Amino acid sequence: MATPYELGLTKAAYSVNETLSICSIGRTSFYEAVKSGAIRPAKLGKKTLVLADNIAEYLTKLREAHP
Repeated sequence: MATPYELGLTKAAYSVNETLSICSIGRTSFYEAVKSGAIRPAKLGKKTLVLADNIAEYLTKLREAHP
C-alpha cells in the first residue's frame, strides 16, 4: 500500500470536500464508499474528517482494482 506521503498527502486528516477533490470522486460515490466501508470518516464535533491513511488505502485499492 502506498503511504499518504507517497501520494502527496501532507495533512493527517482531510475534510469531505478535500477528500472528494483528492480522490476525484463525487459526493454520491463518496457516500457509497462510506456505506461499503471503503472510506471510514471520523467525526470531530460537527466536522467530518477522513484520515490520510484511509485515503491512501482507498486510492491504493482503486489502483489495484483498475491497473
